[in-house]
Amino acid sequence: MYSSFLSVCSNTKKAVVCSIGALLFFNLFIGEVNAAYTGPGSKVSAATVASILKNPKEDMPVAMKGHLVRKVKHETYMFSDGSGEIQVDIDDKDFPSSQHIDAKTKVEIIGEVDVERKSGVEIDVKSLKVVP
Repeated sequence: MYSSFLSVCSNTKKAVVCSIGALLFFNLFIGEVNAAYTGPGSKVSAATVASILKNPKEDMPVAMKGHLVRKVKHETYMFSDGSGEIQVDIDDKDFPSSQHIDAKTKVEIIGEVDVERKSGVEIDVKSLKVVP
């Protein structure tokens, strides 16, 4: 699909239109790569902060809904689902670009449990979205 797009762009003098088309193509492609299925049949399990802290398992995939209650440092936040708080690592690129998120915003995080000797248990977030 991309190669046919390039051949059309190379045969036309409308470089601006092709540039916009390329940006849209890459934006759609990148958006699909970041999506994650968490329904039946997925290996991601719904968990609570309390259950993770009670029995942390390295690289266990999890999905949780709650709030980012405060920023600890760059790309590190405290997350609460009402059962407790856990540190989460969220890359800046994983925040929705068009939505404001604060301590009152309900979010869903999908990621993996990371057990470190020095820093303890945290979630390495792969996906973050605002939920109603």
